[in-house]
Amino acid sequence: MAQQPITLIGGGLVGALLALQLAQRGFAVELFEKRPDPRHTGFRGGRSINLALAERGLQALRSAGLADDVLQHAVMMRGRMVHGIDGSCGLQRYGVDDSEVIWSVSRGALNVLLLDAAEAAGVTMHFGQSLVDADFERRRIRLADDAGVVREMPVGMLIGADGAGSALRAAMNAHTPLGERIESLGHGYKELEIPPAGELPSAVLQLSGGHDQFALEPNALHIWPRGGYMCIALPNTEGSFTVTLFLPAQGAAPSFATLPDAASAAAFFSEQFPGLLPLLPRFSEDYDHNPVGTLSTLYLQRWHLDGRALLVGDAAHAIVPFHGQGMNCGFEDTVVLANLLAAAPDDSAEVFAEFQRVRQPNADAIATMALENYIEMRDSVADPHYLAKRELGALLAARIPGHYMARYRLVTFTHVPYAYALERGRAQDALLEQLLRDVPRVADIDLDAAARLFRSSLAPLPALRHG
Repeated sequence: MAQQPITLIGGGLVGALLALQLAQRGFAVELFEKRPDPRHTGFRGGRSINLALAERGLQALRSAGLADDVLQHAVMMRGRMVHGIDGSCGLQRYGVDDSEVIWSVSRGALNVLLLDAAEAAGVTMHFGQSLVDADFERRRIRLADDAGVVREMPVGMLIGADGAGSALRAAMNAHTPLGERIESLGHGYKELEIPPAGELPSAVLQLSGGHDQFALEPNALHIWPRGGYMCIALPNTEGSFTVTLFLPAQGAAPSFATLPDAASAAAFFSEQFPGLLPLLPRFSEDYDHNPVGTLSTLYLQRWHLDGRALLVGDAAHAIVPFHGQGMNCGFEDTVVLANLLAAAPDDSAEVFAEFQRVRQPNADAIATMALENYIEMRDSVADPHYLAKRELGALLAARIPGHYMARYRLVTFTHVPYAYALERGRAQDALLEQLLRDVPRVADIDLDAAARLFRSSLAPLPALRHG
């Protein structure tokens, strides 16, 4: 049984699951979280964008024995329900059938479930403890409690899962520069809420096509794409939807700078999201009280200080949320790291280096794909050429499944490395563009010839592991 103690900074989703994974492999884990215990005080989010749980995250939860428990509190989403400005809507499936879906989960409820499981596995937890700084030479950290009282304590193997604003990353960077680069998207987000159907007038529900306790079709991620900006809505188990408006932060209208209050925003919604506004009875309150969140991508050249400290999840590679993979990528981190440590518990320097070697190319790849997916969601989903490529891709996936799978499916429903999905997706897209350039109408394309082109141009897909 491994004996080297592990000190874990951060008890959010990735930190709690990593603590559980390590405890299950025999490590003594002590966890420090700056927020109060959400199981006693209620969840106080930072970013509270609804989470989309996909196969990679589910596989990590399966490995910890928690997947079934989590899915009991999740809502299935079959695809994107795209809402036109004229009131039209249509479903674009994510996968081929209901075996390929993603799940809307509550960040708070999931965090509580993971903390309970980690504590039951033997993890020692401390809440209301903020990391002040770290002395990596002496292997000691300083922590401040909610009253500002600072204490110093020795640490074991030090791992930071404390999110995009990681205090451990700041301490590591002060000791040895990590090559940090933060690229702002220049867009922000604001959350609103559609209440359960029972809280809305019947006339509004008739127009929205409500379903039972939901004001909209519950088994979909709803998108109102408007070119340079968009709204999305994800279902919650009790019948509400979390709505997120994504807009440029500054600049000419529309931007958050030009919509500073609910009055100006309501006029904008009446024009651009006329079918959505009646579903938001607390629009003014939500808009004026909920902050504008920022969206950035974090890149680091180094994720660790030899064997003394390591960063995982958003602390090492925060991404924008437009592929729904931030949590899934972080959960995948926990399995890779826990397995590496279990195999070499007394060689943290080698483990940390190997973890970065394996995971960094994949973190960079999903960061790229998340940025590309923002453009797809806010613009391309309503573009005729995009829809033609999507239609042709679906025909090829059915005809030559060993040689074509849409990039979104590779990312969302398989375990192939993100870096492979990015590279394969670009190669496939180039061939789709070539076919549609020669014959713009999908109905006129010779599918046998298209299949031959793919087979001759690309290696077969690897064995695709579904859950």
